Amino acid sequence: MDYRDRITIEPGKRSGKPCIRGLRITVYDILSYLGTGMSVDEVLDDFPTLERADVLAALQFAADRERTTWTAAA
Repeated sequence: MDYRDRITIEPGKRSGKPCIRGLRITVYDILSYLGTGMSVDEVLDDFPTLERADVLAALQFAADRERTTWTAAA
């Protein structure tokens, strides 16, 4: 799966932050919930419009951004 199929960036939505499939749920929201210890299933329970692939896409997006940041800094 390519995260770019699920992550959208729209200037007028959530101040242009990366969101899931045009929803108002940001990548940051998902990562924050996972970072506090919530499981993927708990996140999915709290946000019924999300799919497991959306959560995985958020993780892939973050990993790619981290890789890109380190590559640019080197």
